[in-house]
Amino acid sequence: MPSFPILLVAALAAYLLGSVSFALLSSRLFGLADPRTYGSRNPGATNVLRSGHKGAAIFTLLGDAVKGWFAVWFANGYSAAHGLGDMVMSVAAVAVFLGHLYPVFLKFRGGKGVATAAGVLLALDPWLGLATLATWLLIAFALRYSSLAALVAAAAAPIYATLLWGGDPKVATVGIIAMALIGKHWQNLQRLMAGAEPKIGAKK
Repeated sequence: MPSFPILLVAALAAYLLGSVSFALLSSRLFGLADPRTYGSRNPGATNVLRSGHKGAAIFTLLGDAVKGWFAVWFANGYSAAHGLGDMVMSVAAVAVFLGHLYPVFLKFRGGKGVATAAGVLLALDPWLGLATLATWLLIAFALRYSSLAALVAAAAAPIYATLLWGGDPKVATVGIIAMALIGKHWQNLQRLMAGAEPKIGAKK
């Protein structure tokens, strides 16, 4: 069992990494407007795509996914080297995701977390990540709603984790991430029900 200081450092480091907004970084890199000023006003890849710049959206998507993957990958490697079990990895997984949702650098108003969650799940288990990504892609391409795809994929992720791991405590980690992601999409769900949710690729 890792000590409290190790868990605290892991949580803080992962949270700060998660707080880095690649939506803002890509917008500045490509000379675009702040994504918080148009569309859904969400600093994420889907909203950056509404600027019409696919390169910036891809950069945002990959950056947000990689930071989630890296936090879990590094924590797992450290834990394995020091015989600490899965606790540090689970703490890092939740912390980097919450950092993206509530970033200290953006006054705690972050993105919806889809790409970061995908990176986290891929690092926890590639099969889990791929199954969840496949679910998102299926809904997104069929219905053209990123938010609906995220909600369905989030609901499916704990089920996939249970099928893969059984009663492993890491299932709870996936469940926490899924619930936080669904909660972040609550307004999207309301717009979906009202028929007012913009589709993928809709311009600002």
